[in-house]
Amino acid sequence: MSDSLVIIPTYNEKENVERMIRKVFSLDFPFHLLIVDDGSPDGTANIVKSLQQNFSDKLFLEERTGKLGLGTAYIHGFEWALARNYEYVFEMDCDFSHNPDDLIRLREACVNGADMAIGSRNVVGGKIENWPKGRVWMSYYASLYVRMVLWLPVYDTTAGFKCYKRSVLERIDFDNIKFVGYAFQIEMKYTAYKLGFKIVEVPITFIDRTEGVSKMSKGIFKEAFWGVLQMRFKKIK
Repeated sequence: MSDSLVIIPTYNEKENVERMIRKVFSLDFPFHLLIVDDGSPDGTANIVKSLQQNFSDKLFLEERTGKLGLGTAYIHGFEWALARNYEYVFEMDCDFSHNPDDLIRLREACVNGADMAIGSRNVVGGKIENWPKGRVWMSYYASLYVRMVLWLPVYDTTAGFKCYKRSVLERIDFDNIKFVGYAFQIEMKYTAYKLGFKIVEVPITFIDRTEGVSKMSKGIFKEAFWGVLQMRFKKIK
Protein backbone atom coordinates (compact mmCIF):
# COMPACT_ATOMS: atom_id res chain seq x y z
CA MET A 1 0.00 0.00 0.00
CA SER A 2 1.41 3.36 -1.04
CA ASP A 3 0.98 6.41 1.20
CA SER A 4 0.67 8.72 -1.83
CA LEU A 5 -2.21 9.15 -4.29
CA VAL A 6 -2.08 11.25 -7.46
CA ILE A 7 -5.49 12.52 -8.61
CA ILE A 8 -5.88 13.38 -12.30
CA PRO A 9 -9.23 14.69 -13.58
CA THR A 10 -9.85 13.93 -17.26
CA TYR A 11 -12.16 15.04 -20.02
CA ASN A 12 -11.23 14.00 -23.56
CA GLU A 13 -7.60 13.12 -22.84
CA LYS A 14 -7.22 10.01 -25.02
CA GLU A 15 -4.02 11.41 -26.54
CA ASN A 16 -2.34 11.74 -23.14
CA VAL A 17 -3.85 9.41 -20.56
CA GLU A 18 -2.00 6.15 -21.31
CA ARG A 19 1.36 7.88 -21.61
CA MET A 20 0.72 9.75 -18.34
CA ILE A 21 -0.28 6.59 -16.46
CA ARG A 22 2.78 4.69 -17.62
CA LYS A 23 5.04 7.62 -16.76
CA VAL A 24 3.72 7.96 -13.20
CA PHE A 25 4.19 4.24 -12.61
CA SER A 26 7.75 4.38 -13.97
CA LEU A 27 8.88 6.78 -11.22
CA ASP A 28 11.19 5.61 -8.43
CA PHE A 29 8.49 6.17 -5.81
CA PRO A 30 5.43 3.83 -5.83
CA PHE A 31 2.60 6.33 -6.33
CA HIS A 32 -1.00 5.22 -6.69
CA LEU A 33 -3.12 6.95 -9.31
CA LEU A 34 -6.80 7.88 -9.39
CA ILE A 35 -8.34 9.05 -12.67
CA VAL A 36 -11.60 10.98 -12.24
CA ASP A 37 -13.24 11.03 -15.66
CA ASP A 38 -16.22 13.23 -16.43
CA GLY A 39 -17.86 11.06 -19.07
CA SER A 40 -15.29 11.74 -21.80
CA PRO A 41 -16.95 11.00 -25.16
CA ASP A 42 -13.56 10.23 -26.71
CA GLY A 43 -13.12 7.00 -24.74
CA THR A 44 -10.59 8.18 -22.16
CA ALA A 45 -12.16 6.00 -19.46
CA ASN A 46 -11.99 2.91 -21.66
CA ILE A 47 -8.25 3.40 -22.07
CA VAL A 48 -7.88 3.57 -18.29
CA LYS A 49 -9.96 0.41 -17.85
CA SER A 50 -7.76 -1.48 -20.30
CA LEU A 51 -4.66 -0.48 -18.33
CA GLN A 52 -6.17 -1.53 -15.00
CA GLN A 53 -5.54 -5.12 -16.03
CA ASN A 54 -1.81 -4.41 -15.79
CA PHE A 55 -1.93 -2.05 -12.80
CA SER A 56 -4.84 -3.49 -10.83
CA ASP A 57 -3.43 -2.70 -7.39
CA LYS A 58 -2.51 0.94 -8.03
CA LEU A 59 -4.60 2.38 -10.89
CA PHE A 60 -8.13 3.42 -10.00
CA LEU A 61 -10.95 4.99 -11.99
CA GLU A 62 -13.96 6.99 -10.87
CA GLU A 63 -16.42 7.75 -13.67
CA ARG A 64 -18.89 10.62 -13.42
CA THR A 65 -21.75 11.48 -15.75
CA GLY A 66 -21.12 14.70 -17.61
CA LYS A 67 -18.63 17.52 -17.34
CA LEU A 68 -19.11 18.60 -13.72
CA GLY A 69 -16.06 20.82 -13.28
CA LEU A 70 -12.45 20.59 -12.15
CA GLY A 71 -13.12 21.55 -8.56
CA THR A 72 -15.81 18.94 -7.98
CA ALA A 73 -13.59 16.31 -9.63
CA TYR A 74 -10.79 17.04 -7.19
CA ILE A 75 -13.12 17.08 -4.19
CA HIS A 76 -14.49 13.71 -5.32
CA GLY A 77 -10.89 12.49 -5.41
CA PHE A 78 -10.02 14.01 -2.03
CA GLU A 79 -12.94 12.23 -0.37
CA TRP A 80 -11.94 8.98 -2.08
CA ALA A 81 -8.36 9.39 -0.81
CA LEU A 82 -9.38 10.22 2.76
CA ALA A 83 -11.60 7.12 2.90
CA ARG A 84 -8.55 5.02 2.00
CA ASN A 85 -6.03 6.53 4.41
CA TYR A 86 -3.51 8.08 2.01
CA GLU A 87 -1.11 10.45 3.77
CA TYR A 88 -0.09 12.52 0.72
CA VAL A 89 -2.59 13.53 -1.96
CA PHE A 90 -1.61 15.20 -5.23
CA GLU A 91 -3.34 17.27 -7.91
CA MET A 92 -1.95 17.03 -11.44
CA ASP A 93 -3.08 17.70 -15.02
CA CYS A 94 -3.14 14.92 -17.60
CA ASP A 95 -1.65 16.95 -20.46
CA PHE A 96 2.03 16.91 -19.35
CA SER A 97 2.05 20.63 -18.57
CA HIS A 98 3.02 19.27 -15.15
CA ASN A 99 6.12 17.07 -15.26
CA PRO A 100 5.40 13.81 -13.40
CA ASP A 101 9.06 13.70 -12.29
CA ASP A 102 8.28 16.65 -10.01
CA LEU A 103 5.82 14.55 -7.97
CA ILE A 104 8.78 13.25 -5.98
CA ARG A 105 10.00 16.78 -5.20
CA LEU A 106 6.53 17.90 -4.06
CA ARG A 107 6.24 14.87 -1.81
CA GLU A 108 9.66 15.52 -0.32
CA ALA A 109 8.63 19.10 0.51
CA CYS A 110 5.66 17.78 2.52
CA VAL A 111 7.71 15.03 4.16
CA ASN A 112 10.17 17.74 5.23
CA GLY A 113 7.65 20.02 6.90
CA ALA A 114 5.25 21.60 4.40
CA ASP A 115 1.53 20.99 4.79
CA MET A 116 0.90 21.94 1.16
CA ALA A 117 3.56 21.94 -1.57
CA ILE A 118 2.86 23.90 -4.76
CA GLY A 119 4.61 23.33 -8.07
CA SER A 120 5.31 27.00 -8.78
CA ARG A 121 6.08 28.79 -12.03
CA ASN A 122 6.66 32.11 -10.31
CA VAL A 123 9.41 31.52 -7.75
CA VAL A 124 13.17 31.50 -8.41
CA GLY A 125 13.93 28.51 -10.61
CA GLY A 126 10.38 28.21 -11.93
CA LYS A 127 9.50 29.00 -15.53
CA ILE A 128 6.96 28.58 -18.33
CA GLU A 129 7.69 27.14 -21.77
CA ASN A 130 5.69 27.35 -25.01
CA TRP A 131 3.32 30.10 -23.87
CA PRO A 132 2.99 33.37 -25.80
CA LYS A 133 4.28 36.38 -23.84
CA GLY A 134 0.78 37.78 -23.47
CA ARG A 135 -0.42 34.68 -21.65
CA VAL A 136 2.68 34.63 -19.43
CA TRP A 137 2.03 38.21 -18.35
CA MET A 138 -1.68 37.49 -17.85
CA SER A 139 -0.79 34.64 -15.48
CA TYR A 140 1.70 36.82 -13.61
CA TYR A 141 -0.71 39.70 -13.10
CA ALA A 142 -3.52 37.31 -12.15
CA SER A 143 -1.39 36.00 -9.29
CA LEU A 144 -0.41 39.54 -8.32
CA TYR A 145 -4.09 40.51 -8.20
CA VAL A 146 -4.88 37.54 -5.96
CA ARG A 147 -2.02 38.33 -3.59
CA MET A 148 -3.06 41.96 -3.30
CA VAL A 149 -6.74 41.21 -2.65
CA LEU A 150 -6.32 38.21 -0.33
CA TRP A 151 -2.92 39.00 1.21
CA LEU A 152 -2.01 35.45 0.30
CA PRO A 153 1.76 34.82 0.51
CA VAL A 154 1.88 32.56 -2.54
CA TYR A 155 3.45 33.61 -5.85
CA ASP A 156 1.70 31.08 -8.12
CA THR A 157 -1.84 31.40 -6.80
CA THR A 158 -3.55 29.61 -9.71
CA ALA A 159 -1.16 26.64 -9.80
CA GLY A 160 -2.84 23.26 -10.17
CA PHE A 161 0.14 21.02 -9.37
CA LYS A 162 0.08 20.38 -5.63
CA CYS A 163 0.67 17.95 -2.80
CA TYR A 164 -1.47 18.04 0.34
CA LYS A 165 -0.82 16.35 3.61
CA ARG A 166 -3.83 14.40 4.74
CA SER A 167 -4.27 16.71 7.75
CA VAL A 168 -5.01 19.67 5.44
CA LEU A 169 -7.79 17.88 3.58
CA GLU A 170 -9.27 16.61 6.85
CA ARG A 171 -9.61 20.20 8.11
CA ILE A 172 -11.13 21.76 5.00
CA ASP A 173 -14.92 21.77 4.79
CA PHE A 174 -15.46 20.74 1.17
CA ASP A 175 -19.08 21.91 1.33
CA ASN A 176 -17.70 25.42 1.82
CA ILE A 177 -15.53 25.28 -1.34
CA LYS A 178 -17.68 26.99 -3.96
CA PHE A 179 -15.62 27.40 -7.13
CA VAL A 180 -14.74 24.97 -9.92
CA GLY A 181 -12.05 26.45 -12.21
CA TYR A 182 -8.99 28.63 -11.51
CA ALA A 183 -10.89 30.05 -8.55
CA PHE A 184 -11.01 26.55 -7.03
CA GLN A 185 -7.20 26.41 -7.03
CA ILE A 186 -7.04 29.82 -5.38
CA GLU A 187 -9.76 28.97 -2.86
CA MET A 188 -8.01 25.78 -1.71
CA LYS A 189 -4.73 27.63 -1.14
CA TYR A 190 -6.42 30.53 0.61
CA THR A 191 -8.42 28.20 2.86
CA ALA A 192 -5.31 26.22 3.84
CA TYR A 193 -3.45 29.47 4.56
CA LYS A 194 -6.28 30.90 6.70
CA LEU A 195 -6.42 27.63 8.65
CA GLY A 196 -2.77 28.10 9.56
CA PHE A 197 -1.14 25.43 7.39
CA LYS A 198 2.39 25.84 6.06
CA ILE A 199 2.57 26.33 2.28
CA VAL A 200 5.83 25.85 0.37
CA GLU A 201 6.40 26.63 -3.31
CA VAL A 202 8.66 24.25 -5.25
CA PRO A 203 10.01 25.63 -8.56
CA ILE A 204 8.87 23.76 -11.67
CA THR A 205 8.94 24.21 -15.42
CA PHE A 206 5.40 24.44 -16.75
CA ILE A 207 5.09 23.30 -20.37
CA ASP A 208 1.98 24.05 -22.42
CA ARG A 209 0.14 20.97 -23.69
CA THR A 210 1.14 19.55 -27.08
CA GLU A 211 -1.68 16.98 -27.38
CA GLY A 212 -5.42 17.37 -26.85
CA VAL A 213 -7.49 20.53 -26.38
CA SER A 214 -7.17 23.10 -23.60
CA LYS A 215 -10.14 23.39 -21.19
CA MET A 216 -9.51 27.12 -20.63
CA SER A 217 -12.42 29.49 -21.20
CA LYS A 218 -13.48 33.09 -20.56
CA GLY A 219 -15.93 31.80 -17.96
CA ILE A 220 -13.08 30.32 -15.93
CA PHE A 221 -11.23 33.66 -15.90
CA LYS A 222 -14.41 35.52 -14.99
CA GLU A 223 -15.06 33.11 -12.09
CA ALA A 224 -11.51 33.64 -10.82
CA PHE A 225 -11.71 37.46 -10.98
CA TRP A 226 -15.00 37.79 -9.11
CA GLY A 227 -14.36 34.76 -6.94
CA VAL A 228 -11.29 36.36 -5.38
CA LEU A 229 -13.36 39.33 -4.26
CA GLN A 230 -15.92 36.99 -2.69
CA MET A 231 -13.18 35.04 -0.90
CA ARG A 232 -11.84 38.24 0.68
CA PHE A 233 -14.98 38.47 2.81
CA LYS A 234 -15.59 34.76 3.30
CA LYS A 235 -15.54 33.34 6.80
CA ILE A 236 -13.22 30.33 7.07
CA LYS A 237 -13.23 28.11 10.11
